[in-house]
Amino acid sequence: MTDSITAEEIEQCLLDQRNESHAKQLMRFFKTKPGEYGAGDMFMGLRAPQVRAFVKLVKGDVSFKEIEKLLYSQWHETRLAGFLLLVEEMLQARPKMRDKDSENKALRREEIARFYLRHARQANNWDLVDMSCPKILGIWLVYSPEHIKILEELAESDNLWEQRIAMVSNWMLIRHDIIEPTKSIATKLLKHPHDLIHKAVGWMLREMGKRDVEALNDYLDTHYSEMSRTTLRYAIEKLPENQRQFWLRRGITTPF
Repeated sequence: MTDSITAEEIEQCLLDQRNESHAKQLMRFFKTKPGEYGAGDMFMGLRAPQVRAFVKLVKGDVSFKEIEKLLYSQWHETRLAGFLLLVEEMLQARPKMRDKDSENKALRREEIARFYLRHARQANNWDLVDMSCPKILGIWLVYSPEHIKILEELAESDNLWEQRIAMVSNWMLIRHDIIEPTKSIATKLLKHPHDLIHKAVGWMLREMGKRDVEALNDYLDTHYSEMSRTTLRYAIEKLPENQRQFWLRRGITTPF
């Protein structure tokens, strides 16, 4: 990796694509009014595919020092670019068949993950969390399951975004048929007061059910009475209609 591209240059390239009309829509969509979860966030008005396309052009040519600057930008899209650059770094550090550099790649994955964890609170909206943590923490934990307790620590955080990271990072684990952490983190967060956590928990339970429907039904049987209606609806979305109706009727007394 070289240090040829600076955070300032990246941000300016993004600002050159600024769309004021779309920025206003995004500020409403991502709840940026005072008292809302995205309060004070600033948008250029770029769509995620625009940011992704730019990141693909500069990946591998931006240092951690410059990525850190991106993560602390006032602009939402600049922070997104920083997190997507970390995703690209982690994708490059995945092991391959007959990989002669496996030890160095393992060290690199841990370096990327630890860097992400230090700055996780900068993923301060649900899209920044969802587009980064599965392919950063999720990939790291697939290959380094001895660090899985980090999800428990994040779930116990007092920060909404770290708590969502704890849940959504399980997406990559589920895709590798590692489902116990999903159940554990979901249980910790079932009674969380925020709708963004209700949705994340239900989403990951649904993904678990797509891999192992028996595991989902067993989990629902034990915990349905503790779930918010939102979590339950998300969790059962892909079940056959008769099963969905069963759980909806059974969960009619969910307390929130």
